[in-house]
Amino acid sequence: MSRSINRLFTSRAALAALLLALGALAGCAGNPAALADIRYDLGPAPLPGSTGTMPAIKVLEVTAPTTLDSDKLIYRMTYSDSQQTASYANSHWTMPPAQLVTQRLRNALSSRGTVLTGGDGVRAPVLKVDLDEFEQDFDGQSESHGSVTARTTLFVDGKVVGQRTFIARAPASSADAPGGARAIAAATDDLVAQISAWLGVQALVAQQ
Repeated sequence: MSRSINRLFTSRAALAALLLALGALAGCAGNPAALADIRYDLGPAPLPGSTGTMPAIKVLEVTAPTTLDSDKLIYRMTYSDSQQTASYANSHWTMPPAQLVTQRLRNALSSRGTVLTGGDGVRAPVLKVDLDEFEQDFDGQSESHGSVTARTTLFVDGKVVGQRTFIARAPASSADAPGGARAIAAATDDLVAQISAWLGVQALVAQQ
């Protein structure tokens, strides 16, 4: 008799555990946002402008501080504490920001001339870009903008011939991850356009 009772309770416990597990799965299925991890890139590249041609140039891989050495989509509450950053839990870039900017910059400059990498054994000016900021800044609870900042250094025959810090800002259409990603992408395109225009007035050919 006792064995039958034990089997009964064991069966009920197993059934309860099974129902609990199924309920949890159903809850997750009914709330896809709880599992979704949305990935963002910079979107389609803008059409190249008529900024003239350039000689061949080596564009090194963009570097970034450790805080940007991941695929996190970072935001900052500048209206409350500008010294602290955070990141969205379920929204990420498709690759680290430095790689995104490298691709965007090389693509833009390739419309004006030959773009080489640091590994190419061709004599050419070298562009080094250090990414300092790549984030969504909240000016208020419902207002934000994309912020991208980078320092560029131009070398010709191993000598520094130009250096400048570029700052780009773009308003966000919404105070969330999608709005932030779009705003950062727009700011990146602005930054790349500034760098391209700056290169257009630099001495890219070594003085004899």
